[in-house]
Amino acid sequence: MIGTIGIVEMSRTVGTIGMIRTLGRACAGALVAAAIFAGAAAGEVPPALRDVGIDQRLNQTVPLDLSFRDESGEVAPLSRYIAERPVVLALVYYECPMLCTLVLNGLVSSLKAMSLDVGKDFDVVAVSIDPTETPEMAAAKKETYLHAYRRPGAAEGWHFLTGDEASIRRLADAVGFRFRYDEASGEYAHAAGITVLTPSGRIARYFYGVEYSPRDLRLGLVEAADERIGSAIDQLMLFCFRYDVASGKYSAAVLNLVRLGGVLTVAAFGAFVIVSRSRETRLRVAKQA
Repeated sequence: MIGTIGIVEMSRTVGTIGMIRTLGRACAGALVAAAIFAGAAAGEVPPALRDVGIDQRLNQTVPLDLSFRDESGEVAPLSRYIAERPVVLALVYYECPMLCTLVLNGLVSSLKAMSLDVGKDFDVVAVSIDPTETPEMAAAKKETYLHAYRRPGAAEGWHFLTGDEASIRRLADAVGFRFRYDEASGEYAHAAGITVLTPSGRIARYFYGVEYSPRDLRLGLVEAADERIGSAIDQLMLFCFRYDVASGKYSAAVLNLVRLGGVLTVAAFGAFVIVSRSRETRLRVAKQA
């Protein structure tokens, strides 16, 4: 299904006829996806999905000298958007009939569930993988998601970029995002996921799919910021949970949980002893009086 945000956007920008056409493309995409899953179940990889996926490049740095156009059409290096705060990077394309809308819808849903704010605690950068897309398309997409997010200051920290093919490919290669253009459908075959970068552009975390746990994304951002954002509870959570590279999720750190349980048990026993001795002392004094 296309998310609510995608439907609202389509109705605004292309009207009823355009919306019907786009829905038709999305339905066709859903049928293609069904065929893909059927092929995968049979142990076959469809030709359109060969060389498509996400390869983790943890701790590598993205090339910040690459130039992209922002929503107003201004050309600037990537370092303008990845500098002061951790960044959620989403490689999508703005006329994608289904999957990219789901990725961005899932992202904004997760962001709305967090107390951390775009533009204050972290930034979001969406980059189109289609070199033919324009700043006008990026501006329309930005308006849609800022309206959905509805938090002050987000416009300064949420960017939708377009670029030439060389810059797009270099960025995609740097984060391990493998995609290809399908001549038959006129669309891009790509995986679904987002990447968290440190303020210096180092790749910190990957999150897969079209829905992202607010807890996991928050912990990823806190770690990417070198714990300069977040709260004491976040630090406790990071002690109890560790990022699992294979799954792209945070899972319980069993040994640390055992240690924490031991510390809490000792602390509780110590408090009990102190309270008991204090009570005995008061009773003894009362009897002597």
